[in-house]
Amino acid sequence: MIPSKRNKTIRAALIWALATGVSIAGAAEKIVIKGSDTLGAKMVPQMKEEFKALKAKEGVTVIFEIAAEGSSTGVAAVIDGTADLGMSSRDAKGSEISKALLGGVKMEPIVVAKDGIAIIAHESNPLPEISGREVEKIFTGDVDSWTSINGKSGSISIYTRNTSSGTYAVFQQMALRKRDYASSSQKMAGNEQIASEVAKNPNGIGYVGLAYIGTPGVKVLPVDGINADDPNYPFARPLYFYYDASKEMRPIVKEFVDFCLSKQGQEIVKAVHFISIL
Repeated sequence: MIPSKRNKTIRAALIWALATGVSIAGAAEKIVIKGSDTLGAKMVPQMKEEFKALKAKEGVTVIFEIAAEGSSTGVAAVIDGTADLGMSSRDAKGSEISKALLGGVKMEPIVVAKDGIAIIAHESNPLPEISGREVEKIFTGDVDSWTSINGKSGSISIYTRNTSSGTYAVFQQMALRKRDYASSSQKMAGNEQIASEVAKNPNGIGYVGLAYIGTPGVKVLPVDGINADDPNYPFARPLYFYYDASKEMRPIVKEFVDFCLSKQGQEIVKAVHFISIL
């Protein structure tokens, strides 16, 4: 059977809709966001839901595709054009910026929140706080027993993020003075996994974003007497959306970014225990 002109038109419209993420009903928009687990596990999904609800009142359906697999994946997705926004808990590397420029992409950051990389231990750990120097010694493997740290015997179990994580790189720079992590450190895919492992292990220690400090079974250790949510905390860092500034941001993406930076968006930032930029 030879397809009718009408069927061909419908088929073409379907193909276009799938490619662009726009509904044939004229009411859908799509936003693709990839990158950091720190932003993408809790904060951005909550912002997404609030934004979708606001747009629904205007008769617009917004479809989000969010993949939180590490800052490196977010930066890479902006470079290769597979994401509108790249979530990152670290600055883009010089090599990433150069690669982007070679492909005609101008990487630009937008600070959407601030975060403290909190040091967590098992709730039974007698330490009331920890020094920056002790953090370095533990996470680099200079010490491997709790004896010299809290007076209790037992091998220290270190939990860190994996190498694609922005938190992994930022913590290495801030807390370890760019030294290598201990070879015994166990690399986890996300903050939730680190908090879960520390909560189960009396000898465990790790680091997480502020959104995870309330995990049952863990305690937060102030560093040099400063709490992780204090602006003067030594392991505080900005959280970014990266985008391609070589082209105009799509209106729906700009609307979402503006929402994230608004008072309403920043209330969500505070609700998940990050630090507002307002």
